[in-house]
Amino acid sequence: MPGQAHDLRETDTLICGLSAGHLLAPSHGLQTNHCRATDRAFDADWLRNDLIERDIIPVIPPKSNRKFPAEFDKETYKWRHLIENYFGKLKENRGIAMRSCKTDQSFKAFIAIAATLIQTR
Repeated sequence: MPGQAHDLRETDTLICGLSAGHLLAPSHGLQTNHCRATDRAFDADWLRNDLIERDIIPVIPPKSNRKFPAEFDKETYKWRHLIENYFGKLKENRGIAMRSCKTDQSFKAFIAIAATLIQTR
């Protein structure tokens, strides 16, 4: 997505093959239903409806300017914080944050090494 386009514009393309079977969140003590947690920027009725049609529970906090705020599971949304922290730890490695690897394969390898180091701490 070139330029300053919002991520929501390409979300439909990104999730076109997504189904409830692709999500692993329940194995970490969350609800038995499949959930998809995103931040407020992805608060759109079409996205919520699309996820519901795929048997995925949208866990998206409503934007503050909504006239009729949508409900979401606040407890499940709190788990998203752990994932954000993990990505933050990965990005502490300058090579990952700057994406300085020349090939996709070496980038994946660098992420695997960094993740291994994080797990051994």
